[in-house]
Amino acid sequence: MSAVKDAVVKRFRTLCKERDIAPNELANISGVTPSTVYSLFSDTRRNVSITTIKILCDGLEISLGEFFSAPEFDELEQEIT
Repeated sequence: MSAVKDAVVKRFRTLCKERDIAPNELANISGVTPSTVYSLFSDTRRNVSITTIKILCDGLEISLGEFFSAPEFDELEQEIT
């Protein structure tokens, strides 16, 4: 799994824990199928689209800026070598 994908999943898990909601509920409030959220959280899925992140952020009523303003993203290594 990529470091970026790991950071995205970690951030969503943190937000769900803070709000005391399960992945199923995140799907419901975001208007996506539970399989969409579980697929995102799966170790076998390597990438996630920014559109999916935006939809889930909308469900949590946060902006993309708020989502990405987290230590998980600040600590990522540079991808270009």
